[in-house]
Amino acid sequence: SIRSSRSATIERAGPPADLVSEFARPVPLAVLCELLGVPRDDRADFGRRLRAHLDHGQRATPGARTSLHSYLAGLVARQRRQPDEDFLGMLVREHGAELSDAELTGIAFLLLLAGLDNVAGMLGLGTLLLLEHPAQLALLRDRPDLADQGVEEMLRYLSVTHAPTPRVAVQEVSVAGQTVAAGERVICSIPAANRDAELGAALDRFDITRPPVPHVAFGHGIHHCLGAPLARLELRIALPALLRRFPGLRLAVPSAEVRFRPLTPAYGVRALPVTW
Repeated sequence: SIRSSRSATIERAGPPADLVSEFARPVPLAVLCELLGVPRDDRADFGRRLRAHLDHGQRATPGARTSLHSYLAGLVARQRRQPDEDFLGMLVREHGAELSDAELTGIAFLLLLAGLDNVAGMLGLGTLLLLEHPAQLALLRDRPDLADQGVEEMLRYLSVTHAPTPRVAVQEVSVAGQTVAAGERVICSIPAANRDAELGAALDRFDITRPPVPHVAFGHGIHHCLGAPLARLELRIALPALLRRFPGLRLAVPSAEVRFRPLTPAYGVRALPVTW
């Protein structure tokens, strides 16, 4: 229903439209509001608070951080009094004695940071990628059986999170013939790992029909993203639905004019002008 309402809003407004502000951001924001139990009447204000924090990253003003934390703390307090069926209510019912209000607020805050820009980045970049590969776009639009495989290929190919948190070696270690001394900092490249020749052939080519390729777009091991199933579900539903609703979707500007965001917090396009 979320993706249908966004598509209908875009259609009513008519072309051209910025797919980032009208689709790529609102879809994951609506999902997160449903997950956290943000009342519908609060969602526009909540979205403004969240964007004020995220758009400035580490340079966010203390006021922006305080405003968002204050709202989340209010949600937690409400769930303490009367837990419902949403995510925070579940945590209160099942782990309320173990988690403080500050910890619950922190969990909600982390969920927002990880669940909005990464998915929005994939929706925006993924649409651009498909528009630049019309044969692949047609396959994803017309063959529902390719949705899962297509999303995995997009996750591998785009890798919107380019590097995990830097790690520091606690002792000397050798990795693939390279010695890392104790105390040295290591930064891994997720896009490079996702195109490693040992995983398959021609991995610099985007192809949703290729056999599934293992990738680390969501991290690995104990650092694997807990929200990966939700992110995958959003992408598998939203992208094919967008393409079916707008079969004539195309860029409204030359692709060279599309502006990109920095690599942090998540790679993406600043805006994606489209028409149909």
